[in-house]
Amino acid sequence: MLVVLVGGMTPVNTDLVFEKFADCMSAEEQMRKHYTDAFEAWDRWAAENIPKRRDYSKARDLQARRLLANAGTCIPHGAGDQQPISSPPSSTSSPQPQPGASPSPQPGPRG
Repeated sequence: MLVVLVGGMTPVNTDLVFEKFADCMSAEEQMRKHYTDAFEAWDRWAAENIPKRRDYSKARDLQARRLLANAGTCIPHGAGDQQPISSPPSSTSSPQPQPGASPSPQPGPRG
């Protein structure tokens, strides 16, 4: 699954799921190239249209943070019938005591 990290920190799910991890990595690379191309196009425009070098430099830094801080990352994604990694499957979870069941004996203190 391809996830975009907006500003390098905030994850946004793209709902793009790929059969192969390599396909996801390719999509990530294409996204990164698209952001780079957009920044370069803006930079050419700004160099011609912002007369003061100081204003251009400030605007360029801001635009670079806005566009280039976004990054795609591929997250391995299992089939829909699998449990998420964050919650263990019910078969491996510790058994919960049943109501009315007697507690198991505890060993005595060592001394």
